[in-house]
Amino acid sequence: MNLLYSNDKRGTYPPSWYAATAHPRTPTEPLRGDVTADVCVVGGGYTGLSTALHLAEAGFRVVLLEAHRVGFGASGRNGGQLGSAQRMDQEDLEKLVGRDDAAKLWDLAEDAKTLTKSLIERQGIDCDLKPGIATLGFSDSERGELHAHAKHLKTAYGYDQLELLDAEAGRVLCPSPAYAGGYLDMGAAHLHPLNYALGLAEAALAAGLTLHENTEVLGIEEGPRVTVRTEQGSVTADHLVLACNGYLGKLNRKVAARVMPINNFIAATEPLGAEATKVLTQDVAVADTKFVVNYFRLSADGRLLFGGGESYGYRFPSEIAAKVRKPMTEIFPHLRDVRIDYAWGGTLAITMRRMPYLTRLAPNILSASGYSGHGVGTATHAGQLMALAIQGQAEGFDTMARVPALPFPGGSALRSPLLVLAMTWYALRDRLGL
Repeated sequence: MNLLYSNDKRGTYPPSWYAATAHPRTPTEPLRGDVTADVCVVGGGYTGLSTALHLAEAGFRVVLLEAHRVGFGASGRNGGQLGSAQRMDQEDLEKLVGRDDAAKLWDLAEDAKTLTKSLIERQGIDCDLKPGIATLGFSDSERGELHAHAKHLKTAYGYDQLELLDAEAGRVLCPSPAYAGGYLDMGAAHLHPLNYALGLAEAALAAGLTLHENTEVLGIEEGPRVTVRTEQGSVTADHLVLACNGYLGKLNRKVAARVMPINNFIAATEPLGAEATKVLTQDVAVADTKFVVNYFRLSADGRLLFGGGESYGYRFPSEIAAKVRKPMTEIFPHLRDVRIDYAWGGTLAITMRRMPYLTRLAPNILSASGYSGHGVGTATHAGQLMALAIQGQAEGFDTMARVPALPFPGGSALRSPLLVLAMTWYALRDRLGL
């Protein structure tokens, strides 16, 4: 089964609140015939669009191939949170790669936020960028761990954008009985993810990108020049960038062994009106400490956009709204009867350590994927790092690529069942408060 078509109609954005409020653009024509380029990019999400934009601005002839529409995948469906740091906590990174590389990874993560914000400003991308993400825990002990983490970031890395929230301050911000405080990060931000992707696409096109949507890649022939074969043509290029994330399929076995697609779900309620202050009293986003994270914010028109629940097969559940309503009402019991106007799923990709997997597959083939729910800034930045590496400036790319990446155990036949067992255990642990 091909994930590109398992849950979605070809060339059509899912019926999400994002799609309903996106800035319209006309799709480009599929590739027909054989063409040449300096660089071929496969995948039209944040990673591919950022790579293409930076290379086109540097004068490269870039052809980008997207099986559906730009921003079709996780880039156009996610929670819209531009978070700080890497997906793995700095304390764990320090143990894994040492203090020196951990410090470089921290700086790269800060660069990712800065790059994303600067692209939005420089390119005039209208995507409702707003500051602030709160991280909230469920108990006094979790609040203590979050506060200790915040203090470590300030002491070791000089990061002073975190406001500690005790239980009372946390409930003033987010009036949910479930939470016991945490911190508010005003250096982080949130945005309309699909409009951000569409803005990157328009900027790349203006810089000279050749974009072909509705163009599925069927195979790759490696060599001094790479040939990428599609349904109706081919691209022969000096360099190839794989930016497919959860939709890689069988294009590369090495990446597929370390990057696994999973599904996540979001619902948008009816506009809450004055009741919105019973969800959030500031226009910030929230993520909590569950292993399968709950994340939410208010939309520009006053809806609750709530993300929660995962699945690990090819197909989405038949009742996505019901799947999201369960964790939503655990956090906000007063919304048990609220109308849900939109509910959608998306396929992202995770790695064993939840760090992105950047790798050089051949001297002229680069890949970046596996953002593990932290992709708004990280994927944008990965695209810039690959563009710089192609230009001979690979220090940032190499730092990310040095993070040890474990393959999922059992190969393709066993990794999904093993993940289901692991996720079931973590879900039980969350429920029992262990």
